Amino acid sequence: MERQGSVFPGAAIAAILSVLVMGAAATNGEQETVDPGKLLVLTAATEETEGYQRFLRTAKYFNYTVKTLGLGEDWKGGDVARTVGGGQKVRWLKAEMKKYANDEDLVVMFVDSYDVILAGNPMELLWKFLRFKSKLIFSAESFCWPEWSLAEKYPPVAVGKRFLNSGGFIGYAPTIHRIVQLWKYKDDDDDQLFYTRIYLDAALREKHGIALDHKSRIFQNLNGAIDEVVLKFEQTQVRARNVAYDTLPVVIHGNGPTKLQLNYLGNYIPNAWTYEGGCEVCDEGLLDLSGLEDESYPRVLLGVFIEQPTPFLPQFLHRLLSLDYPYSQLRLFIHNREVYHEPHIQAEWEHLRGSFDRIKLVGPEEELSEGEARDMGMDLCRQDPTCDYYFSLDADVVVMNAEILQILIQENKKVIAPMMSRHGKLWSNFWGALSPDEYYARSEDYVELVQGKRIGVWNVPYISQAYLLRGETLRRQLPQRSVFTLDDTDPDMAFCKSVREKGIFLHISNRDEFGRLLSTARFNISRLHPELWQISENPLDWQDKYIHENYSRVLEGENYEQPCPDVYWFPVFTDQMCDDLVEEAEHFGQWSGGRHEDTRLAGGYENVPTVDIHMNQIGFEKEWLQFLQDYIAPVTEKLYPGYYTKARAIMNFMVRYRPDEQPSLRPHHDSSTFTINVALNHKGIDYEGGGCRFIRYNCKVESPRKGWTLLHPGRLTHYHEGLPTTSGTRYIMVSFVDP
Repeated sequence: MERQGSVFPGAAIAAILSVLVMGAAATNGEQETVDPGKLLVLTAATEETEGYQRFLRTAKYFNYTVKTLGLGEDWKGGDVARTVGGGQKVRWLKAEMKKYANDEDLVVMFVDSYDVILAGNPMELLWKFLRFKSKLIFSAESFCWPEWSLAEKYPPVAVGKRFLNSGGFIGYAPTIHRIVQLWKYKDDDDDQLFYTRIYLDAALREKHGIALDHKSRIFQNLNGAIDEVVLKFEQTQVRARNVAYDTLPVVIHGNGPTKLQLNYLGNYIPNAWTYEGGCEVCDEGLLDLSGLEDESYPRVLLGVFIEQPTPFLPQFLHRLLSLDYPYSQLRLFIHNREVYHEPHIQAEWEHLRGSFDRIKLVGPEEELSEGEARDMGMDLCRQDPTCDYYFSLDADVVVMNAEILQILIQENKKVIAPMMSRHGKLWSNFWGALSPDEYYARSEDYVELVQGKRIGVWNVPYISQAYLLRGETLRRQLPQRSVFTLDDTDPDMAFCKSVREKGIFLHISNRDEFGRLLSTARFNISRLHPELWQISENPLDWQDKYIHENYSRVLEGENYEQPCPDVYWFPVFTDQMCDDLVEEAEHFGQWSGGRHEDTRLAGGYENVPTVDIHMNQIGFEKEWLQFLQDYIAPVTEKLYPGYYTKARAIMNFMVRYRPDEQPSLRPHHDSSTFTINVALNHKGIDYEGGGCRFIRYNCKVESPRKGWTLLHPGRLTHYHEGLPTTSGTRYIMVSFVDP
């Protein structure tokens, strides 16, 4: 029987109002009660996508009763993401509502699932529904879809959204039943147009008691309203707040092109991440790899991509051999596009081939584009039914966590990337948002994610450089080979777009420290040893390669010596640094000859000449001054308390001593506050003799160690001379600091 008059018949409502809800109604002198047990949520889904699972998680969080229509069936409702369609949902609902046609006490909410999250509990939902005093409430939006010509037929609205959206509605079961029985159309006809025509018929609107949620009290459609919706961190829950109408919607719908904004909100709502508890869902559904025998670990194909000249590649290749994962379960695919790096690969080839279960190398002679190479690597896993995971790794990724594969696999996601950034920079391997033209945009939380102030697993629109995919996902949801070469765009952007369009979430985790990214923009391979110039671009990797392993102990007051008064001796360079620097100088080859006349100097005259090459001659002056600032200045302040150096130096040069060229240097003062003198090769191996004598103290340093530096005052106190080199060639690096 159809209700007449009030939509709240006394007997029917009295039966269901069993729980008292106090809210805004109380301020009006009203008391309304609702029974969440008389609420049923219906949704539609054909596949258990990640969006669907997210919807169910939010429903479970609030203890909603949910029934899914269409699960496991083929979708025949058209491509609703691009055009009209969706009528199949109405057909399913029409059949389902026959079960509840006479249950006048039942309130039914129908919502989409792939692009919907719930943000409030059933009691709040029912209370807000009752406040409308209508039989059926549809969500509202600012666009008249799918026929704009119908816009003028809508009743005018003073404040709020004017047009009906069918992605969410709530009403009494008999009312919904009567409306969906009017459906007589095809599965790929448009469901929203069907409901719109009913609403625009004034008689039907009145008969069925239909209203729209103009101010997003229950339903928040994001399309056209992204700027209206902000996160609201309450004491016990995270909500979405509509700042235009000051409402807290219960249902958030990422309709139209707003799926990415919904993903952002879903990282927090309802309580996925809070300030108090951090990530409250991160430990759900994890895989457990503990206790597995080696042969039981998932089989992983590691795809390595060297697509441009990349600094520190030998170190990258060496780290491939130190993963904490059974190598019997690892296969390796390498694409090297750069001839420059072929010797580096060759140097590690035997070690790589002996470690990985299987290995394939594609070199520059194949002339593959980056996109084609990435498609090839991914397809090797796709075509192999035993490939459980595919891990794509670019050569500019510095993996410092040997457990990276285990950690990512245990997160149990279809696609997940380890969050990494450049040292001291906000440049990372993910984007928090996309601009309207699908390029980079910064999300509100991006900086805090990169800086580790918010820790968790995050749904983001773009990842690159390092990411793990399930082999099953490749075979079932991304079966096409051309994932990176779909259109004329960056391969990684094409990949991410392909994944997003399949409804697959791109996750990034900053729960662990994984490593960092290298900067490659200023890597000039025309130099003999281009990594020498990377001190500012990639300081940590430069330090790992070139700074002595015991240098840090000097800053702790250890591992230095004082062979003469106020003369200190400590390790600073690796052998590699010494060798590379000497080879760069010899490669340049224009040694001064040790003459007094020196056009390199401002006055054109050197009082105490040496056979040398200045750092500005080989283009290394800026980098050397950075070294002084980063590594010499801290030691100076430790060893000479009270003096704070500016680490300025005009004279930075390499000296070469040979018996038949210039074996020694006469007594002199340095024009500096202090001087550093770094030994660049081995006494007793590369040369004999040499050393330094401080005349005032009659103190000699005759056994300099390669990579160690003398640090001594200049000017008045430390008059000194260079002792004769009797055989071989001695190299030292000298700076007159704070002249």
